[in-house]
Amino acid sequence: MRQRVVRVALTAALVAVVLLAVPLALAIRSSLYADQRDTLERSALAGAVRVSPDFVTGDPVELPAPPAGGRLGLYDPHLRLRAGSGPRPGDTPVRHALAGEVVRERADGDLVVTVPVAHAEQVIGVVRASSPAAAVRDRVLTAWALLLAVAVLALAVAVLVARRQARALAAPLEDLSRHCRAVTGGDLTARAAPSSIAEIDQVARTHNEMLHSVSELLRHERDFTANASHQLRTPLTGLQLALEAGLAQEDDARLRPVLAEALATTQRLHHTVEEVLRLSRSGEAARPAAATTGVRQLLRETEERWHGLFAQDGRRLECDTQDAPADARIPGAPVAEVLGILLDNARVHGRGTVRVTVRDLDDALAFDVSDEGAVTEEPSRLFGRGRTGNGEGTGIGLSLARDLAVSLGGRLSLTGRHPATFTLLLPVGQDGTPARGA
Repeated sequence: MRQRVVRVALTAALVAVVLLAVPLALAIRSSLYADQRDTLERSALAGAVRVSPDFVTGDPVELPAPPAGGRLGLYDPHLRLRAGSGPRPGDTPVRHALAGEVVRERADGDLVVTVPVAHAEQVIGVVRASSPAAAVRDRVLTAWALLLAVAVLALAVAVLVARRQARALAAPLEDLSRHCRAVTGGDLTARAAPSSIAEIDQVARTHNEMLHSVSELLRHERDFTANASHQLRTPLTGLQLALEAGLAQEDDARLRPVLAEALATTQRLHHTVEEVLRLSRSGEAARPAAATTGVRQLLRETEERWHGLFAQDGRRLECDTQDAPADARIPGAPVAEVLGILLDNARVHGRGTVRVTVRDLDDALAFDVSDEGAVTEEPSRLFGRGRTGNGEGTGIGLSLARDLAVSLGGRLSLTGRHPATFTLLLPVGQDGTPARGA
């Protein structure tokens, strides 16, 4: 911004100087030449006044001193020089003056003014005054050089003023930019300081008000998430203990599978609440690292959990673990949550057989979840929060899955529309552990 302000100010000053200096330079040139001609004319008139009509009979003529650096001469009607100095014989300006008019011309590099001397309504002679045109040209060049120096000085002053103004304008904006970067880095307490510029102060106040509103909104959301998670964990823990106690005491073979399934569902719900709470915490230091598990074990558990649900709908679930590295370990609960959201999405919105495959990409693992359906919506709407296109559900499942993937340093994206395919890309370190923050 500083450079732009300086460029704009310098351009404006340059245009103003040019528009002023060029006409002024032409006016100076015209004025100096006109002044010199006026000086010559006054000298010639002064000489003409001293000329007596008897000079044609040989009476001597005393002419005044010529102009500085010039010549002054008296010529008779035959173009002969009778007094003073000048060319021999008289030149064209002298000849033209014999017609009875004052003549201003250039001749042989001189500025020449000739004044006729009249007696009894007849021209009896001509007074010629001249000076070198080079002397006037030197004066013009000197004046132009002075004008150029003044113009350069004006441009230098304009640059200095522009740089000062640029600093005054840019400093508050740079300060606001630093505060915005601090907010981007997670410091929600940063506030823009006031400046001496009303418009920038208004932007700073609006920024501070917006930041205060955002901070309050985030605080309320974190408080709500923490409170909801806390309130859910207590009854879930009690329900889990009750199911474990009932499972230990129940001898009925028909109830034990039901209780075991209910206990497993309660445990998964407990893990989901923990993941949502972990995701809501700000800062990596506040997020406890999730327990790792083997890729093949995770897929086996996922298949056991979802196989029955798809079977109830008359559909198949296939999990391909052939390409899964045997030594790779990944965050079990978060990845299981993402896969669960993708499988639930395929169960509700997809059709046909659902396949979960793992691809080894050396430094990353790709989890593909596909079905035989098609995706018609734009990815921005699929992963956006809000109601779904058909009005069913809350539209936060895929958004939550994407946020979980990002929290693991990975990425969730739609990689195929027909058949519908979602891919979870999860970076893995060289030792087989997840490369968080990659």
